[in-house]
Amino acid sequence: MERVLRTAVFCLLDVLFINIAYLGAFALRFDAAIPGEYLVNYPSFALAVTVITILVYYFFGFYRKMWQYASVREMYNVLLGVTAASLVVITVAYTFIYPEAAIKPMPRSIYPIAWLLNLVLTGGSRFASRSLREYQNGTGKSNQIAAAPVNTKRALIVGAGEAGAMVARELRSHPTLALIPVGFVDDDSRKQGFDLNNISVLGRREDIPRLVEEYHVDEIVIAMPSAPGKMTREIVEICKGTGVGVKTLPGVYDLIDGKVSVSQLREVQLEDLLGRDPVQLDMDSIAAYLEGKVVLVTGAGGSIGSELCRQVAHFRPGKLVLLDNTENNLFDIEQELKERFPNIKQFAELTDIRDETHIKRVFDLYHPQVVFHAAAYKHVPMMERFPEHAVSNNIHGTYTVASTAKRYGCETFVFVSTDKAVNPTSIMGASKRAAELVVQHFNEQCRKENLNSRFAAVRFGNVLGSRGSVIPTFKRQISLGGPVTVTHPDMVRFFMTIPEAVQLIIQAGSFAKGGEIFVLDMGEPVRILDLAQDLIRLSGLTPGKDIEIKLTGIRPGEKLREELFTDQEKMSATRYSRIFVAHNGDTYLDDAEQLLDKVCHGCGLNNSGEARMLLNVLFPTIEHNLKQDTSQQVTARDLVQVCEKA
Repeated sequence: MERVLRTAVFCLLDVLFINIAYLGAFALRFDAAIPGEYLVNYPSFALAVTVITILVYYFFGFYRKMWQYASVREMYNVLLGVTAASLVVITVAYTFIYPEAAIKPMPRSIYPIAWLLNLVLTGGSRFASRSLREYQNGTGKSNQIAAAPVNTKRALIVGAGEAGAMVARELRSHPTLALIPVGFVDDDSRKQGFDLNNISVLGRREDIPRLVEEYHVDEIVIAMPSAPGKMTREIVEICKGTGVGVKTLPGVYDLIDGKVSVSQLREVQLEDLLGRDPVQLDMDSIAAYLEGKVVLVTGAGGSIGSELCRQVAHFRPGKLVLLDNTENNLFDIEQELKERFPNIKQFAELTDIRDETHIKRVFDLYHPQVVFHAAAYKHVPMMERFPEHAVSNNIHGTYTVASTAKRYGCETFVFVSTDKAVNPTSIMGASKRAAELVVQHFNEQCRKENLNSRFAAVRFGNVLGSRGSVIPTFKRQISLGGPVTVTHPDMVRFFMTIPEAVQLIIQAGSFAKGGEIFVLDMGEPVRILDLAQDLIRLSGLTPGKDIEIKLTGIRPGEKLREELFTDQEKMSATRYSRIFVAHNGDTYLDDAEQLLDKVCHGCGLNNSGEARMLLNVLFPTIEHNLKQDTSQQVTARDLVQVCEKA
């Protein structure tokens, strides 16, 4: 009822404004002495003009908008609507009204005058709604403090761009949030001394400590969601020295709809310090291979697998099959997707990728056209202790899923790998490298048999927030009061956020031709020691003072620095700037089918010694460390002989 009433009010106002505009145009044209010959015909002319204009306004959505939140885009819409209405009036008048009624045409000069008056009256009435809302909320410069709660905090906004402007506008529009913007900080010299939304740009980032003291700032808001991680880290470091609270907007990978609101303000997180340019997806190419298709995600309950499910669901697959061997994880993602994507047909399958019977049943039941294989054991120290599980899950499990996918004519198979597979020094890395070769082997088989199936792998580094990441360990150690353990002061790793990694995985699958190992651009490597120190500071503590950092030494299987390509691989760019391809040359296993047959018949699956020997023959680097020569090449026949001896 309220909506109908509001629409009726605006419609009646428009009727009034249209007639005022045209009568005003006549009055201005004839200096208020309108000739009688025009007044006689004006009623019929006014009726036609009013009906036509209202219909055009309706077509342009004038009666569907919430004008109390109008912006520049709405003003542009008003301009288009009023202009279109005037053009239609002129066309109808000279085509139908004047010839048919045989009346004297109205003076041509009244039309531009009426257009201008209509624009002022119609646009002014709309934006009066927003002005009234801002006045009622006490957002005017003179009364904003008086309208705010007693416990209001004074906020300094870092970033005088679009995000900063939206934050300032929202803070001033909602005084109940108890945050009043007192000024902006921005390094752009062109903005210094100017006002944005009646709030001054007070200085640059180095001026933050002075401004906090001078303007009695209680809270600093970093409004730069697309800023590089290095810049965010420097600003946070400056802000921490002021002793006031620091908040920020969500990162670029969280702002999916492009909107910013004060409700999204949160504490600065580690992901903000690693910020990179947002991933620009080729939505058409992704939709072409996902929309309407049956998509299977293995490891669907894991950190990567669950995010794959969320993002795939956005592309409206015909069916989404969730496969995991952990009951609780599978239940959680199933319930989440039911709530968020009720129209997507999803099916949960509780099974192990090593169980060939159940995997075949899943493929027979759903016939997936796209498979994202994310199920794997990922903890390096754990796999050093239990290498047989690395072989059985990461190699045998990948073989089971990939061979079944080939048998059932899967169109696209994407294997989620890791940078630890490059010149591996750990059991986990070696097993993932072997799994990459398994995937390439099946792609080669499909090529030889002229099958329309593509098998590819995607390789990337550590993922912040994943269960295999060091971050949860650091957070737990900080919550216990320390110490935070770092293995080596010079150890560095590549890091990505989970949404970023998954977006690139999905994108890579869209242009895979088969056999590729895609390598994701992960930016600059980050020192683990710096990461630990940043996390301690973000917890409001001081490294070395409040929380001790303890060096424990490199663990078995660890490298100081991860790599993205082997010595035998050549890197080339793709049409997508954040994705590269590693060309393997002749590194396919010569007798991969015979090798896999041995593995599937038990070699290395139940005995840790056999498993370690199996991987060490293929990858000698896992026995010692990076100092060992990595140039030695081992063929599949050598590996088969080891299996036979075992």
